[in-house]
Amino acid sequence: MFRELRRKKQLLSREETEAVLTRGSAGVLALSGDEDYPYAVPISYVYSGGSLYFHCARSGHKLDAIERSEKASFCVIDQDQIVPEEYTTYFRSVIAFGRIRILEDEEERREAIEKLALKYAPDSTPEERQQEIQREWERLCILGLEIEHVTGKGGH
Repeated sequence: MFRELRRKKQLLSREETEAVLTRGSAGVLALSGDEDYPYAVPISYVYSGGSLYFHCARSGHKLDAIERSEKASFCVIDQDQIVPEEYTTYFRSVIAFGRIRILEDEEERREAIEKLALKYAPDSTPEERQQEIQREWERLCILGLEIEHVTGKGGH
């Protein structure tokens, strides 16, 4: 169903692929947009337990696209170093494919937003994070993408 990487020597190990997803701070979420045009949007995320989590507004292009199709891909670029003297780049990236959904379960939503808050405000206290989450809770829309296939690629 999913294509295998053609250049096998550039394939990252499972551990390297997960490390890229863990340390990355942003990626590009690709969905089926309006009139079947691809819709790719940069977005912050957190990776945990084989899933990716995002937060977004309660309405808009992303949610309209997810309503049409739950299939999505997400790309993180970890390294992109141009090496002019070699006419190449040293690169490392990951592409994940899966199904995305709006999290409805309160416990699941809270767990995901707490992971996002910890990743993006690691120096804040637990009390500060909880206060901010509570302040925004009613407006928060949390998305979860369960990874079905992931490929990491690197080379130089």
